[in-house]
Amino acid sequence: MTMKKLSTAFIAACLSITMLSGCNGVPANSVFSADDLPGKSIGVQKGTTGDDLAKGYEESPEEGKEAAKVERFDKGADAVNALKQGKIDCVIIDNEPAKVFVSQNDDLQILEGSFEPEDYAIAVKKGSELTDKINAVIKELKEDGTIGKILGNYIGDNQGSYQYTSPEDVDRSNGKLVMATNAEFPPYESYDGSKIVGIDPDIFQAICDKLGYEAVIEDMQFNAIIASIEAGKADIGMAGMTVDPDRLKNVDFTESYAQGLQVIITRKK
Repeated sequence: MTMKKLSTAFIAACLSITMLSGCNGVPANSVFSADDLPGKSIGVQKGTTGDDLAKGYEESPEEGKEAAKVERFDKGADAVNALKQGKIDCVIIDNEPAKVFVSQNDDLQILEGSFEPEDYAIAVKKGSELTDKINAVIKELKEDGTIGKILGNYIGDNQGSYQYTSPEDVDRSNGKLVMATNAEFPPYESYDGSKIVGIDPDIFQAICDKLGYEAVIEDMQFNAIIASIEAGKADIGMAGMTVDPDRLKNVDFTESYAQGLQVIITRKK
């Protein structure tokens, strides 16, 4: 074979590989809707609603379809990094964190319209009187617009327009109220330096201001939050938590304070 023919053959082979594998050896995207999830490798954060959704494709695939392989990560960001590296085919995660991750990675995209909306609420120990007290405050904070302003400060067109601050004359004589969270879930909770900030910390602070508590936030793995409440190590759990039947076996939930949506993140190419 002449050098010219060899070069032509080599280029053709490279083009073929590139079409199949994408850039830098990363496989080309093969997930374009939820219908493509059977047989794929799905990344999720452990214990989340995304994990529950993916489990259905893993354990109960539709007849005639291949089971998905689910890779579970401690952090949503770790799942996203695995997607970028081509180790998994997609990530199922809540919509607002997905927006943050995609805004930071121009090679990723969100597939719209894959799953139904869900309610976020506060987890409380079974039978605790805190549930009714917090429900009353949530109702008040909705009616006076505080929760709407907090949500709008982090989501939508008016981000940064409002920052919740505690009234100067708050009585905190009821002691500490401990919130368990996983601060890897922007804009609901994440770190700004050493401080945990976001929608949930702001709403939690507003609740504590109304009920006369000092707000204390404990960061932990997401799938440890409910166990921490059950053990009495935390009073409540807030981490963009969806109300579902399995969680209701172990904790009570307050009224919803926000709505979420699970989405699929894929590579663009």
